[in-house]
Amino acid sequence: MPVTTVTTVTPVTTYWAEHAWLPHEGGPVVERDVLIAVGSDGRIERVTPDSGPCPAGAVRLAGLLLPGQANAHSHAFHRALRGHVQIGSGTFWTWRDTMYRFAGALDPDSYLALATAVYAEMALAGITSVGEFHYLHHAPGGVAYQDPNAMGHALIEAAARAGIRITLLDTCYLSSGFGAAPNETQLRFSDGDAERWAARAAELKGAEHARIGAAVHSVRAVPAEQLGTVAQFSALREAPLHVHLSEQTAENEACLAAHGVTPTRLLADHGVLGPRTSAVHATHLTDEDIQLLSSTRTTVCMCPTTERDLADGIGPARQLASAGSPLSLGSDSHAVIDPFEEARALELDERLRTRTRGHWTAAALLCAGTEDGHASLGWPEAGRVAAGSFADFTVIALDSVRTAGPRPSYGAETAVFAASAADVRHVVVGGRHIVKDGVHQLVADVPAALRDSIAALQS
Repeated sequence: MPVTTVTTVTPVTTYWAEHAWLPHEGGPVVERDVLIAVGSDGRIERVTPDSGPCPAGAVRLAGLLLPGQANAHSHAFHRALRGHVQIGSGTFWTWRDTMYRFAGALDPDSYLALATAVYAEMALAGITSVGEFHYLHHAPGGVAYQDPNAMGHALIEAAARAGIRITLLDTCYLSSGFGAAPNETQLRFSDGDAERWAARAAELKGAEHARIGAAVHSVRAVPAEQLGTVAQFSALREAPLHVHLSEQTAENEACLAAHGVTPTRLLADHGVLGPRTSAVHATHLTDEDIQLLSSTRTTVCMCPTTERDLADGIGPARQLASAGSPLSLGSDSHAVIDPFEEARALELDERLRTRTRGHWTAAALLCAGTEDGHASLGWPEAGRVAAGSFADFTVIALDSVRTAGPRPSYGAETAVFAASAADVRHVVVGGRHIVKDGVHQLVADVPAALRDSIAALQS
């Protein structure tokens, strides 16, 4: 499947921001009347605060300009479940049964349509980069498509059509549990063994807007003796490596029964942890697990809206951050696509757990969703509004019913604790204006695209 060419900006494009959250030696601050010059390579050339009124020829951006948001953990097809899984009671495992039914209905064409709509929804929410944890590789029954990476190519193409960056985290998924063969649905996920997974994943190529990473689905889905193959694949390419970790207590108990150690220890023993690795969820950890993650500088990706939607629990995010693990944020199952809600929920969940307030500053929460999130996805050039960085930024309104009132200098606090995806007015990726005045410029009718692509899976 050919990938859409991403149109670069004309030399030099200038944006003028009414207010912008900019890096500063003592920590990020909100500056006024900020001119941002963007070169033909889509990178910021100059940032000039206090520049005066918007000059002729500059693109005026009213509101508060922030770095583009990084959605560090996504399963695009899970968006189709929104609403369908909110009837009655159940657990993560009953939710998974419904998810499998939707997974079974997808093919490369329907996945392209759905993912394009989902990524466009992300753009409207202020997300400029997504980490797609991709394990739906093959046709039903595990039969390879003529292009063995057809589903991955569909996701890369979808991101191009929606105008955002993607890190395709091609996922090794071989087992339904410790020592158990894949079930019928999971045959679509499996390459048979890690060597064959690596051979297929090695054929994936990046693009201007796309980078290739790797993932271990979980310790239950990749036999222990094959974890090293995935880790080596990532290391040789200096690529991001992500893994679901300890989302469920049942996984921890099964790992202890099979190997006598926790999932975190098992990953550490097979070389999976490290500064290029992100552990997703990390909800049910021991003190030793926290030490192993922090001492290896493994990032932990928290997905609060999904973790509460699935009744997973509240993970030890504050302990992990205090011990030295960087944090990133993801929308995972897309029960909600709102990066400001993810950041807010990280703090508010910790307040519920501890019954005290103020565990993170708003600036730290924004950094988790921007600079640290992009680093976890292998885009270290993104996540800051500074010369040399990609010109990826998001502008939120400061005059909506949610954001009106606070002083502009409280912009970070307003963004995290008041704003929502509905307040996003503009999104720029690589200097290219993707969302203008709340309207996506590449996907004509995002709600209709979502409606039609999801309905097609139910027919």
